[in-house]
Amino acid sequence: MKRLSDDLTVSPQVPLEAIPAIAEAGFKTIMCNRPDQEDPGQPSFDEISAKATQCGLETVFLPVVSGNVQDSDADAFATALANAAKPVFAYCRTGTRCTILWSLASADKMTTPEIVTAAANAGYDMVGLAPRIDARR
Repeated sequence: MKRLSDDLTVSPQVPLEAIPAIAEAGFKTIMCNRPDQEDPGQPSFDEISAKATQCGLETVFLPVVSGNVQDSDADAFATALANAAKPVFAYCRTGTRCTILWSLASADKMTTPEIVTAAANAGYDMVGLAPRIDARR
């Protein structure tokens, strides 16, 4: 788990058995940024959602193709994050896609250096994304 902000923590793929611990840690929403069947054996969003609901969590399914994050995806992420019960626990294959989405979605709230630093502190290198973040201002 890597904390990007007070509202958002990102992670690689969540196993079903980790969902109770996510709820116990105080998260209110799980957001999936992976398409179903991206990798063999990956739990489906329906499975994640059912377990999360049992644990009292809200869920958001916002699948984005790896390596193909569009500005419209970042806009949808910003809207989903704004409307979700917080804090939000978002996951994808490695956490990078979630971090890219957050970085682009945060362009109107934070400076590019602040975004890049927050991502770096969480272990994600967003330096190469800086021109796209700047362009979204």
